[in-house]
Amino acid sequence: MVEKVYALVDCNSYYVSCERLFNARLRDIPIVILSNNDGCVVSLSKEAKLLGIKRGSPYFKIEKILNKHGGKAFSSNYTLYGDMSARVMKTLASMVPGMEIYSIDEAFLDLTGLEHHDLSAFCHEIKMRVEKEVGIPVSLGCARTKVLSKVANRLAKKSPKANGVLNLVDSPYLDLALERTPIEEVWGIGRKSAEKLIFQGVRSAYDFREYKNERMIQKLLTKVGRQIQEELREVHCFNLEEGIESKKQIISSKSFGRPILLKSEMKEAIANYVSRASEKLRRQKSVCFQVGLWLTTNPFSNTPQYHNQVFMPLTTGSQDTLFLIDCAFSLLDHIFEEGFSYKKAGIILSDLRDERENQLSLFGPVLDPKRERLMKEIDRINLLYGSETIKSLACGLDPMWKMLCEKKSKNFTTRWSDIIKAR
Repeated sequence: MVEKVYALVDCNSYYVSCERLFNARLRDIPIVILSNNDGCVVSLSKEAKLLGIKRGSPYFKIEKILNKHGGKAFSSNYTLYGDMSARVMKTLASMVPGMEIYSIDEAFLDLTGLEHHDLSAFCHEIKMRVEKEVGIPVSLGCARTKVLSKVANRLAKKSPKANGVLNLVDSPYLDLALERTPIEEVWGIGRKSAEKLIFQGVRSAYDFREYKNERMIQKLLTKVGRQIQEELREVHCFNLEEGIESKKQIISSKSFGRPILLKSEMKEAIANYVSRASEKLRRQKSVCFQVGLWLTTNPFSNTPQYHNQVFMPLTTGSQDTLFLIDCAFSLLDHIFEEGFSYKKAGIILSDLRDERENQLSLFGPVLDPKRERLMKEIDRINLLYGSETIKSLACGLDPMWKMLCEKKSKNFTTRWSDIIKAR
């Protein structure tokens, strides 16, 4: 078997780095990024961590301490983060033969065949090029397996000596690295699995690798747990998954900025969710054969409670935003009840199939080539000039129910009016 070499690239404090890239005044001050509706902290800078702020902290509890130390809070700006992520991945893809995009800020690189060269120097070159071309700081961990590359990356971030790059391929420091990795920090070991292992006396990645009773590991953590253990022993088990697997269903759901009482406002929200979901559907070249809709009140309020959901099968697959909005409105007529304060609603597009497998039905809607071209043209314009440049009037012009995003930065890279001007 050919021995593999992987590197995990992880953007440092990614959301914070995106905000700092377009505002030099944010350097070296505490920064937090807030969740939907500005509820709690989802990402933070090391300066904010030094103040005792943690991920998941409610914003109203940390606002005073943040302001006292000159810090800043931002609403999540996923348009900006997504675009910057695409730029990072494009740079990485240009430097290596194989890559797996693992998340918005992480990617596995296949460096097999390069182990006889200076891997550390190559990783430093990747790091330098991403930072120079895109402006986002990254860390790299290099090892024989994906699990070990995760271990290496974690330590590369923490160690000032590593300077953002740690190579554990044929390294004398592998045992030390595993000893310094708590078992709950091993990739694939969740909290409950970690509790089971700690009960068996396994407290670090090194303990896990050396644990001899493999049958017990299989019993406690199933086959995947055994594979993780083998990967810590430099036995390759997990392949690189190139490309992005198409989703089996697409859900668009968000809490409202304020409760919705009127059906007309609920229709606007539903139309917006369908628009986003159908755009994703077309992006992955799929059609859906089922539309679902659900809505709910706030279970933590003292107002009357209501929750309901309904699904509609389609005889012909569709990716047409306008048609799917009509379907969703029809579902809404079935389950919307007057007199409730609705807090959240969602759209589910399911039974997804490849658009090339779509077949006509005697009783279904006729596929209209003009509508297909219209959808593609809308997607192209929204991609060029920013999302929602063109949208259905059913989405509303300036809906008041939208999520609270009072601290959102500009879309510096995707909207002409937000591009920074040089003077």
